Amino acid sequence: MNHPHQSKLMEFPYVSAPHRNLMVDIVSKVEAHLSSSLLPCTLPQDVQYFENHTGTAHAALLLRSAVPSSQVDFILGSWLHCGLPTGGALNITSFSGYLNSSTDAPNFLVELIQSSPTSLILILDMPPRKDLVLHSQYLKAFYEDSQLDEKRKHLEKLSEVQPYYTSSLYIRSVVSPTAIMVRIETGTDKAERLEEIVRDYVSPIAKEVLQIWLELCACGKREVGEEERIALAKRDKVTKSKTIEIDLGSNLPRLFGEDVATRVLESLKEVYN
Repeated sequence: MNHPHQSKLMEFPYVSAPHRNLMVDIVSKVEAHLSSSLLPCTLPQDVQYFENHTGTAHAALLLRSAVPSSQVDFILGSWLHCGLPTGGALNITSFSGYLNSSTDAPNFLVELIQSSPTSLILILDMPPRKDLVLHSQYLKAFYEDSQLDEKRKHLEKLSEVQPYYTSSLYIRSVVSPTAIMVRIETGTDKAERLEEIVRDYVSPIAKEVLQIWLELCACGKREVGEEERIALAKRDKVTKSKTIEIDLGSNLPRLFGEDVATRVLESLKEVYN
């Protein structure tokens, strides 16, 4: 069932067709898989879509919480487009799935950051919600047995793919050991090659990781004791507020001005908390 509120997010209007198809497929797949447990988006219209006063920056958000009986806390999708002074544009599309403290399974994250037609940063991960040193079974169940590392290796075989190191130490500390964090550079005038890589490599891999997350994490049953639930809830609260702060808190005021940024961040915090 398609809610009208999705239309803006689902447009992903400023990216290439393979990039748009990937994002639409991911959001659609999650919504279909979790349909019975997801509530409609309650964000105000001016938070679901917003732009800056000069019309050079645009963004759309979709946030759907889940029913209390679900293991899912909420899903969050977004796209952001901003014209650059140099004439190009910055495009960021992302989707994340957060679980609640009734399970300790990992969350899901995919983000594509593109600052030119021939350059793309991909972050794809199932960020853990437990200490992997203390919980070796968790490491084995979610990261080893699922063979997530093979997907990264498959992508890194391409000559255009290099490891990417984010300057945020916080982000480096929350991703898993199997996180795919790569920069894809196809070189001058090779925009078509980048689209090809997104279609033939990035897209299938992202969908495979998403499928693992849906089956193993979002819908897999895990026993979580009362003490553990409290610890998980505490950790989740930190990661959610940090994510808002780092991802949006730093970018939104700069791109959209204080007023718009405050309105958007306040709306998100209401749902997060």
